[in-house]
Amino acid sequence: MNGKMDQSGARIDVRPTGAALGAEIRGVDLRTIDEATFRVLHQAWLDHSVLLFRSQTLEDEDLIRFSRRFGDLDIAPVQETGRRFVEGYPEIYVVSNVVGADGEPIGSLGAGEAVWHTDMSYLPQPPKMSMLYALEVPPSGGDTGFSNMYAAYDGLPEALKRRIDGLQIKHDGTYNSGGYLRQGVTATDDPRTSPGAIHPLVCTHPETGRRNLYLGRRRNAYLPGLSLDESEALLDELWRHATRDELGWYNRWQVGDLVLWDNRCTMHRRNPFAPDSRRVMHRTQVQGQARPAA
Repeated sequence: MNGKMDQSGARIDVRPTGAALGAEIRGVDLRTIDEATFRVLHQAWLDHSVLLFRSQTLEDEDLIRFSRRFGDLDIAPVQETGRRFVEGYPEIYVVSNVVGADGEPIGSLGAGEAVWHTDMSYLPQPPKMSMLYALEVPPSGGDTGFSNMYAAYDGLPEALKRRIDGLQIKHDGTYNSGGYLRQGVTATDDPRTSPGAIHPLVCTHPETGRRNLYLGRRRNAYLPGLSLDESEALLDELWRHATRDELGWYNRWQVGDLVLWDNRCTMHRRNPFAPDSRRVMHRTQVQGQARPAA
């Protein structure tokens, strides 16, 4: 347990998960925090990369208001159903398997696995942070895992660090983490020609100054300058290393959980769950302030 004091004298309970990343914050109502409390939370986020707040009671406007403390928000992307956002709240992206009264899914990603990825890394300037708030959760499954990309880089053999120094990686924009084709994109499985942004393979975090792997997602990823076979072999090696159990932590969701994570130095995934159960999450994303940089 790690208690930190804000300027009002209130103790904020920061409890590291004991895993490679993540901390639970207790004793905070995100609807009413002041600037001193926010500074403590912001530092905890930089220290632990992922924060969990349980037992929150947030309306959409509360979620947006808290998210904006970290910066300007992205407008939610188009879901594979063609829907874009919650009526009146264009910043909110719905992650859900629930089918509405019109027979169409109310959200994105269904009930299957969401593979390891970093949110929207296929953009030239990806979001720096994502927040996910649990409105409905299944009785089992649907857990979200996070992986520490600082530790992934630090743990690489020195020879492999030297080998990847200065390399770039193309982040595919064809498919989302659930394997669905993105709205308006033509299907392709050739990573050399698929749409997407090129970023450094090893980045320096703009706030902490620490170096980390920046892999994005595996499908259709490509290392420009290498042959396709060389790129595939090196990426397979890096992904095996970066997704080891000892680098991760999983949240078993409860209604009222809010989890926020740093997209610049983590990856995340989701376990599948029974399609006849309900899972409803609302997500916001804070805009990146610069392109990922070596």
